[in-house]
Amino acid sequence: MILNEVIPLGDHQLFVETQDGIEGVFDLKPYLKSEAFLPLKDEEEFSSVHNGGYFVEWPCGADLSADTIQARMLPASPAIAQQARNPDRHLASRR
Repeated sequence: MILNEVIPLGDHQLFVETQDGIEGVFDLKPYLKSEAFLPLKDEEEFSSVHNGGYFVEWPCGADLSADTIQARMLPASPAIAQQARNPDRHLASRR
């Protein structure tokens, strides 16, 4: 799976669109207990996510594979997709 779009949302969630057009929300909160993900408790660090297509990564070194994201993401409602793609948002990480 390839990630076309990864957009940070509030509450440590990512809006994700795959190359196949699947849209979902990935909740990072369960990972924040792990030492590697602790820096992502800071919203600014979390928002600096980089989309590598087959993975996402953050400047602190934390990363997740596209397969992990796909396995654990929940379907995104049209309202969430619209909110994530709002042109006024400046937190987008697009490929």
